[in-house]
Amino acid sequence: MGQQVLVDNRGGANTVIGTDAVAKAAPDGYTIGLTTSTLATVPHLLATLPFDPRKDLVMVSTMVTTQLVLVVHPSVPANSVKEFIALARSKPNEITFAAVGTGSSTHLAGEIFKSVAQVKMLHVPYKGTAPALTDLIGGQVHSNFDTPITSLPHVRAGKLKALAVTGSQRLPSMPEVPTFAEAGLPEYDMQLWFGIIAPAGTPKDIVDKIAAETARVIALPEVKEQFLAQGLDGFAIGPAKMRALLESDLERFGKVIKAAGIKIE
Repeated sequence: MGQQVLVDNRGGANTVIGTDAVAKAAPDGYTIGLTTSTLATVPHLLATLPFDPRKDLVMVSTMVTTQLVLVVHPSVPANSVKEFIALARSKPNEITFAAVGTGSSTHLAGEIFKSVAQVKMLHVPYKGTAPALTDLIGGQVHSNFDTPITSLPHVRAGKLKALAVTGSQRLPSMPEVPTFAEAGLPEYDMQLWFGIIAPAGTPKDIVDKIAAETARVIALPEVKEQFLAQGLDGFAIGPAKMRALLESDLERFGKVIKAAGIKIE
């Protein structure tokens, strides 16, 4: 677009800090934010939120979707989803699953799995991907719903077993790993998305221009190639469809969070 872009990383509070900065910025098109499907979970997890996703933000365009992969320690006597479900049912609340923080996407992935598979498992929260993965590789926990890019090297090295991916199609980076539908659990579907947001009041012509440029760049072959190598799929939909996606996920994740009784202080 011929403009210099400055990246202002404001991590923390399950993406709330960075998102709030966008919500309170001037709606002139010069401040946009990178968000994730966490935008649909934090309203259900926190008693108070400094912004309203519906009122204070404009959806611009999604960018990519990604799946998670169910990985287990090699000592776990299960080589398929069916065997893992049978194992969990035989040992209620004894099989553990690690997650990167309470209320995180990996936590919700585990809770959805518990609900759909009708199993009782023990959630073990961690403060980051690295410690969760370290304990899984070390055998301190049994399983994890991890991102493909972090788990793939350990699967290839034989340090972890990959049982299934959470989306509707197999990943090009892990073609040998079936989807949950192929593995006998068609009700399970957990895909996460990343996208662009802007402050409410940003002029429609500016929003449409950024959305159009996003779609153009994501369609470039070299960009697609880089995304696929990281287990990501280019997925550019404009403001209206992104708003509908957010509404759908607010309802879906809200039900999961309420049923599991998940809260963040």
